[in-house]
Amino acid sequence: MTTEDSLNPGRLLGISGSYWMTCTLHAAVKLDVFTAIGKDGKTVDQVAENLGADLRGLSMLLNALCAMDLLEKRGDLFIPTAEATAFLVKDSPRYIGFMIMHHHHLVESWSRLNESVITGKPVRTRSHFDDAERLESFLMGMFNNAMAMAPHLVPTIDLSGKKRLLDLGGGPGTYAIHFCRHNPGLKATVFDLPTTRPFAEKVIARFNQEDSVDFQEGDFHLNPITGVYDVAWLSHILHGENPEDCQRVVQKAADALEPGGILLIHEFILDNTRDKPLFPALFSLNMLLGTQGGQAYSEMELSVMLEKAGLRDINPLPYKGPMESGIISGIKPA
Repeated sequence: MTTEDSLNPGRLLGISGSYWMTCTLHAAVKLDVFTAIGKDGKTVDQVAENLGADLRGLSMLLNALCAMDLLEKRGDLFIPTAEATAFLVKDSPRYIGFMIMHHHHLVESWSRLNESVITGKPVRTRSHFDDAERLESFLMGMFNNAMAMAPHLVPTIDLSGKKRLLDLGGGPGTYAIHFCRHNPGLKATVFDLPTTRPFAEKVIARFNQEDSVDFQEGDFHLNPITGVYDVAWLSHILHGENPEDCQRVVQKAADALEPGGILLIHEFILDNTRDKPLFPALFSLNMLLGTQGGQAYSEMELSVMLEKAGLRDINPLPYKGPMESGIISGIKPA
């Protein structure tokens, strides 16, 4: 039993000051410290010369990164840990620095969360992406996230016998590519904004999937979807929309399915009480800061959207991804 005398402010102060570590990591990634050091390590003087950094400031940063178990100090050498080498060195295939920089670009809006709570309006607008660096961080961050998840997610979904997949709002088409690679004979169409096409075509070519994956330009709010599909994949697009627009998007995807087709929604899913898990609950606040009506949705809310769109056999799939992402499926009646 908790008594007043046993309470300790340590947890709250730890939460309050945790942004110190966040900002340390962001600075290291922005400066590309881990790439500059390399796997064999360097002295602080060598890194300072490489980066053109102040010796005193850089020494403090490198020592803090050691305390965070991202660097190891061996004599005068600073050496990245296995974790830092895998995820924070730019030439690593598992590099996540773009997503970390996307988080960095969100910091200013998060510092104004109180304003959004009072007004119910965002403090961050789409002009946030007018800056080329911010747009690259967002697009590449989404690509890196999908690349990390897709090889584990795709095999959990049975698409045997399916021929045409619609990846709605699919960006670079990462999931479409992996679905086609895992399911021989499957063809996919990525439907997204015209500005996404060059990035998507580059990624599709990188995986030699030009014969399996094509790109259809459009705004899923405004433009019709061409073609008929037996699978529709909606991954992390609904959280940016208000409930009414979500319903319209789900309906449009359902209408593009042939009878017997399957619609799959992949999102950060809240429990039906909406008070957990932690990441989807926090992600809702991120949508408050950056959209007019976006939020994380609960399993029940997503299921109702599918039901209203005329789908049946609505069920959550067993897959659980990083940050509590999950998948809900529905079938279009024959």
